[in-house]
Amino acid sequence: MGAYIYIVKCRDDKYYVGTTRDSLERRIAEHNDGTYDGFTSHRRPVILVYSEYFDRITDAIAVERKLKGWSRAKKEALIAGSFDKLRELSKNRQTKPRPSTSSG
Repeated sequence: MGAYIYIVKCRDDKYYVGTTRDSLERRIAEHNDGTYDGFTSHRRPVILVYSEYFDRITDAIAVERKLKGWSRAKKEALIAGSFDKLRELSKNRQTKPRPSTSSG
């Protein structure tokens, strides 16, 4: 059974990333109805800004975990379909110097 990964934009302009096996429309309605207590329940209404279907739920969950770690700029590049910008943001993050961890 497949699943959707989705991103909604909340009333306060924050993004929420989730997955659902059910109907995507139903899941967004549940967010807007406040069916479940959580991140979006106090940030309604939400608007669906991105979704992608996966044949396997495990793939959708893996992508959800990855996206939750992304910066706002990377999420917005994905939402806009700006894959060049997404690659650029990924490179910039990889090339940032890491803080030194010297002991002593």
